[in-house]
Amino acid sequence: MAQHILSSPFDYDLSSVNIGDSVLLKGYIYTGRDAAHKRLYELASENKPLPVELKNQAIYYVGPCPAKPGHIIGPCGPTTSGRVDKYTPLLLDMGLKVMIGKGFRSKEVVDAMIKNSSIYLAAVGGAGSLIAKCVKESSVVAFEDLGTEAIYRLYVENLPTIVAIDTKGNNLYVEGIKKYKR
Repeated sequence: MAQHILSSPFDYDLSSVNIGDSVLLKGYIYTGRDAAHKRLYELASENKPLPVELKNQAIYYVGPCPAKPGHIIGPCGPTTSGRVDKYTPLLLDMGLKVMIGKGFRSKEVVDAMIKNSSIYLAAVGGAGSLIAKCVKESSVVAFEDLGTEAIYRLYVENLPTIVAIDTKGNNLYVEGIKKYKR
């Protein structure tokens, strides 16, 4: 398994990263959970402008906790990605390049990832406080009325992830089960 340092925006070929590789992320990424994805999907479906540019960007499936005084952000561990699967293929077709979360993705999402040469990175669940230390800037950029489900723009350094699904559709969640199945 290789180690990579990837910087956003992801306007370069990601085909050299493979499932199981470790990735440290650096740069600006967006957050989003179910409600934000639904709104993005609805706007895109109606050919209305989105409040954020998705081309070559990353979305981290997270609803950050409020920051304590003196902190940039509260704990921000990944949420289950499958909850946004029904909205994801359209966003991938609009240029979304990297997704960060945890858990399985649907066949439709994996097919859209192959089509768009995108990758899915798994962040460590239950490590929200540690992940928060990787966040150096945080601001709400869209859908502020959604509270913690608003879209935030985060600047991260050395955010640790693992490639769960690569640009070829190889899936660590599938291959890992095969490897250890008796």
